[in-house]
Amino acid sequence: MWKIAVGFAVFAGLALFILSKGGDIDMSGEKHGVDATHSEAPVKAASAPEAPASAQK
Repeated sequence: MWKIAVGFAVFAGLALFILSKGGDIDMSGEKHGVDATHSEAPVKAASAPEAPASAQK
């Protein structure tokens, strides 16, 4: 029985160590409202249409 308690303590300590080294980890769950941050895909800028090859001569 004591082996289970020691194993749990070792596993919990290892998990906390790995999570602390992970950087900015948000464990608060889903966010709704003002706190939510949504990153949208970047929009490609519309480039000017190229002139036909015959007009470049």
